[in-house]
Amino acid sequence: MGKNKQEMNASEKRQSLGLGEDYPYDEKMPRDEYEKEKRRLQIELLQMQNWIKKTGQKVIMIFEGRDAAGKGGAIQRFTEHLNPRGARIVALDKPSSVEQGQWYYQRYMQELPNAGEIVLFDRSWYNRAGVEHVMEFCTEEEYKLFLKHTPMLEQMLVESGVWLFKFWFSVNQREQFHRFEERREDPLKQWKLSPMDIASVERWEDYTKAKEAMYHYTHTEFAPWTTIMSDDKKRARLSAMKIVLNALPYKEQKDKKDLKPDSNIVADAMDRLPQFSKKHIPDID
Repeated sequence: MGKNKQEMNASEKRQSLGLGEDYPYDEKMPRDEYEKEKRRLQIELLQMQNWIKKTGQKVIMIFEGRDAAGKGGAIQRFTEHLNPRGARIVALDKPSSVEQGQWYYQRYMQELPNAGEIVLFDRSWYNRAGVEHVMEFCTEEEYKLFLKHTPMLEQMLVESGVWLFKFWFSVNQREQFHRFEERREDPLKQWKLSPMDIASVERWEDYTKAKEAMYHYTHTEFAPWTTIMSDDKKRARLSAMKIVLNALPYKEQKDKKDLKPDSNIVADAMDRLPQFSKKHIPDID
């Protein structure tokens, strides 16, 4: 009886912290530890940016995930101390009437990095694989063409010398709802809460299926998806930084100290998928 009560209390504590049952930690990262590590990594990011500028590299980071998964906060910490002349955040609004008549990718291609520049997409062309498909803002044909054409587009980008990182921030359903409630109650965060956010609560399974179809067709050897468990925003932010720092050769690998991301919360996207039925994966041929 005592053991069951102890286990129940542990479960309740995890829930109160917003940590899902499959999250590998029982506590969130302490603030002082986080701030110290964040500063260390942000210094590394500046060194990385200097290398990017000096060598004319082009870097794209795509931040995707469910609403309130922590994408915007991660981007903010990424860019907090970067030189704004060489780093841009792209967060496009819904397409205008003119843009709706353009090639789907056109407004995103206009935002691609110049030599020596980092571009961070707070949502991206993958809107079509998620919200546009689930909420029926695009036709089934447009959706299938997106799944077919996107790997081709990304292969062209990578083969032309672009460094492309695709992050999926994964938050549990209970914590997502809690974050929505925080946004609703905080006047400084209410702008973050949209009708689409509210609608997404009831479409959790639809978004899950859309995510799995997206992984199935757009997770490639040259442009893989990396999933980051973001129940604890602090750990997720640090791991995203480490993924980029560990991948880019801005210094010798032997000189990179403690820059490997936390494998407990970071994985190749396909490795995180459960053994799901592929009945909902559309045939795009």
